Amino acid sequence: MLYNLRKAVLEANLSLVEHGLVIFTWGNVSGIDRESGLVAIKPSGVAYDQLKIHDIVLVDLDGKQVFGNLNPSSDTPTHLALYKQFPGVGGIVHTHSEWATSRSQAGKAIPVYGTTHADYFFGEIPCTRPMTIEETAERYEENTGHVIAECFRDVDPMQIPAVLVHSHGPFAWGSDATEAVHNAVVLEEVAKMAFRTEVLGQEKPIDRFLLEKHFLRKHGAGAYYGQKKKK
Repeated sequence: MLYNLRKAVLEANLSLVEHGLVIFTWGNVSGIDRESGLVAIKPSGVAYDQLKIHDIVLVDLDGKQVFGNLNPSSDTPTHLALYKQFPGVGGIVHTHSEWATSRSQAGKAIPVYGTTHADYFFGEIPCTRPMTIEETAERYEENTGHVIAECFRDVDPMQIPAVLVHSHGPFAWGSDATEAVHNAVVLEEVAKMAFRTEVLGQEKPIDRFLLEKHFLRKHGAGAYYGQKKKK
C-alpha cells in the first residue's frame, strides 16, 4: 500500500542521520498522499539503522492505523494537525537538532540576518508561545500542532516552511518529505549562523528589499535561479 510514499518517507528519515540532524531515535519524517488522505510516518522508537520500508506506518488523518504492525511516532498527532491546517504541505520533519533546538529552548525566533536565510524563508522563523498546563496535560501532541498553526494565521507556511516550538524543538515542512528534510537542514544552518551573528554583536535584520530580492529570485512566478525545465 502506497509503496512509493513509504519508500520516500523511509529515505527521508535515513537522510536525517546523514545530515547530522538526529541521534538515537530523536526525530521523524512523514509524508502525505493527499488523494487518499493517508500519511506515512516513522514508527515510534525504532533506531534508524534498523529501519526498513515495511516498518513505515500508514495512518489516516484521524490517526487510525491502516498499514504496519508497529506503533506510529508519538508525534503523529502533531503531523496530522499540520497536514489538516496547511493544505499545501506534503511532508513534515521534526528533529532535536542542536542549534535549532537551542534556539527553541531559549524561546527565540530567528530573524533574517542575511541572504542565506532569505533564500529559503520569507521572513523571521517564529518560535511558538509556551504551551499551557492544560494543553500539555490533554492531547499534548495534537495541541503542539495547533500552537504551531497559531504562528501562521497571517503567514503563508509555504513561504516560511519551519517553526521552533518553545522549549521543545524545530519542525520543518515542504511539498514532500524530501523537500521537508532539505528545509530542516537549512533551518539548522540558519540557526547556527544566527547565534554566531548575535555573538558578534549584530541583531539588526537585513533590509526588506534584500529579503524580497533573494527570496523571490528562487520562489514564485518571477523566479530565475537555477535551470529552467525544457518544454
